[in-house]
Amino acid sequence: MKRVIITLLVTAIIAGAVGYGVPVLMGMSQSMHDRQDAERAAELSRQVAAHRDQLFTDARSPVVGDPAGDVTIVEFFDYQCPYCKAIAGSLDRLVAANKGVRLVLKEFPILGDDSVLASRAALVVPKDKYWAFHQALLQHRGSFDMPTLKGIAKSVGIDADRMEAEMTADATNPPIDANRDLAKAIGIQATPTFIIGDQVIEGAIPADVLNDLIAKARKS
Repeated sequence: MKRVIITLLVTAIIAGAVGYGVPVLMGMSQSMHDRQDAERAAELSRQVAAHRDQLFTDARSPVVGDPAGDVTIVEFFDYQCPYCKAIAGSLDRLVAANKGVRLVLKEFPILGDDSVLASRAALVVPKDKYWAFHQALLQHRGSFDMPTLKGIAKSVGIDADRMEAEMTADATNPPIDANRDLAKAIGIQATPTFIIGDQVIEGAIPADVLNDLIAKARKS
């Protein structure tokens, strides 16, 4: 009888520990996760401040919107990234609708050789055709090869043969390599990643959130 009572007491203690312990442990885990997120966000902001010139004023990075805008958005992207493709249209509309927004585009091909090829093509097209070509590349569904890229180039009024010749003549990727080094230094690992002010935002951001961030940047 004594053994049964002891067994019941032990069972009750374990049940109580599980009943009260799980929420406590979950709370501790969430708190730790939040603290780690806050620490990472603070470190990203520090690295943005340390690499401000490379982020915002590197002449090798294409700029669309208002070149002298009062708010600058930097985007690291990959032409094969589905999330980059998903927000391409809303980003185009946002830049068109928000006068004074300067969008700096960082070619950051991290999804394979096709991505690198597409970025290399984009970097040799005429500056006044870059945005149209950029948007057309993001609208494309499927892989990239030279015939595909030349077809897309022709569709937006680019001399495709000249583009191919310039890509062939310059097989190096200095802007791409520089963007990779910059992303590594800051701690950027995914596409799309946006930088507004000293904030780093990863993932596909809804247009209304981007508009709110632009408004906050103007007030700061």
